[in-house]
Amino acid sequence: HGDCWTSPRAPDARSISWIAIIVFWIARQATPGKMAIHAKIVDADTGAPMTRAQAIGRYLGYYVSILGLGFGFFSVGWDRRKQGWHDKLAGTVVVRSRGDVARRDSVR
Repeated sequence: HGDCWTSPRAPDARSISWIAIIVFWIARQATPGKMAIHAKIVDADTGAPMTRAQAIGRYLGYYVSILGLGFGFFSVGWDRRKQGWHDKLAGTVVVRSRGDVARRDSVR
């Protein structure tokens, strides 16, 4: 019968990774990489922490951003607010923070 790691019902790496990403976004407003560069993901209109629905929508938006050879990710390079398609779909924006105060100029 096996243990929890070899069972047919065991979680696979894909399910663990998307859960971990969304949990980090909700709990810390960032993944470890964004935390390392003092960046946070916030609501694009208010600058408040993103909601659970926005976190899930942002993750699902990654799949949209991948379409067209990753064009949705590359658009960050020329978008005025540095938003990828996943950010636009979820209504989020990534801002750099100093300490715990996000730079508001990135939000508006």
